Amino acid sequence: MKVLVIGGDGYCGWATALHLSARGYEVAILDSLVRRHWDLELGVETLTPITAIQKRIDCWQGHSGKRLELFVGDITNYEFLSQTLRSFEPEAIVHFGEQRSAPFSMIDREHAVLTQVNNVVGTLNLLYAMKEFLPDCHLVKLGTMGEYGTPNIDIEEGYITIEHNGRKDTLPYPKQPGSFYHLSKVHDSHNIHFACKVWGLRATDLNQGVVYGVLTEETGLDEVLINRLDYDGVFGTALNRFCIQAAVGHPLTVYGTGGQTRSFLDIRDTVRCVELAIANPAESGKFRVFNQFTELFSVGDLAMMVKKAGTAMGLDVEVNHLDNPRVELEEHYFNAKNTNLLSLGLQPHFLSDSLLDSLLNFAIRYKERVDAQQILPKVSWRR
Repeated sequence: MKVLVIGGDGYCGWATALHLSARGYEVAILDSLVRRHWDLELGVETLTPITAIQKRIDCWQGHSGKRLELFVGDITNYEFLSQTLRSFEPEAIVHFGEQRSAPFSMIDREHAVLTQVNNVVGTLNLLYAMKEFLPDCHLVKLGTMGEYGTPNIDIEEGYITIEHNGRKDTLPYPKQPGSFYHLSKVHDSHNIHFACKVWGLRATDLNQGVVYGVLTEETGLDEVLINRLDYDGVFGTALNRFCIQAAVGHPLTVYGTGGQTRSFLDIRDTVRCVELAIANPAESGKFRVFNQFTELFSVGDLAMMVKKAGTAMGLDVEVNHLDNPRVELEEHYFNAKNTNLLSLGLQPHFLSDSLLDSLLNFAIRYKERVDAQQILPKVSWRR
């Protein structure tokens, strides 16, 4: 099967492209390389050194004997996008090509607009291009568990059956996004759902939790193939930040009480989930939603896990609580369903089994690359 990975130079996209290529898929990467530009704009670097995309592709071919085709351009440019689809003719499209940081979208008006134009317009262009040129192609779109917010009821997988005034219906699950980035993903979900309904497209929305880990079977073959590990206050996750802080002797920075609970999964499970979605495509006209995560943790839980693991490695780890720069509930109910991917055969990795190898050891290995000026949060939701 031919698969186009949009955003294939990014964290999830690069690992996915290599994973699919290794398993016999004919893979092409489409990327504007703008993620590298945003690093330059913000003055940040990933902890792990990332080489040029062509060097990465050449290295992969050297190890695997398989070539990744590359299309460099922006999917908000419809002419470029349509030419790419007609040239490669994928049978499945994996769409990671979006600005994925909540803090980035909350920096100011310009970054909020950039996020929504990049994400919503790019996805809408993709839907129109599929309708025109590849109506049978299966879209596997990366959503986010952040679309749901933190409702005081269980989170179902995309849809909820309700009874109201004596009548019953199954409807899209209500969304309570917490940033302009998460709002853009909600707009995407609505647009894809509508396109499937009116044009008969087929799509799977993977509402993904927070991803952690550096290594997959493929990215571990060579340092040139290594994946990103972002720890800064804009693109870094709390877990990544804690591991880097532990490695350099900085107190762990827990926002507020630390009671914020989120869903998580290993990058090795991300690539496997995408493979499962591709191998089991949605039916024509169907917008299918999978909640893509394996475990639930609070921010405080993560801090204690990193402290325990760091202490076992001889690190002196302290935990500090900071004023929360975000506007969010810090203590809340959170129980989400995730049965669809498990039923397709996902065999999860767990954080307790991989924290040392995937994160803390990498943090220690590359700690000389840590920029201490990037450790504390710089973006406030209230500004």
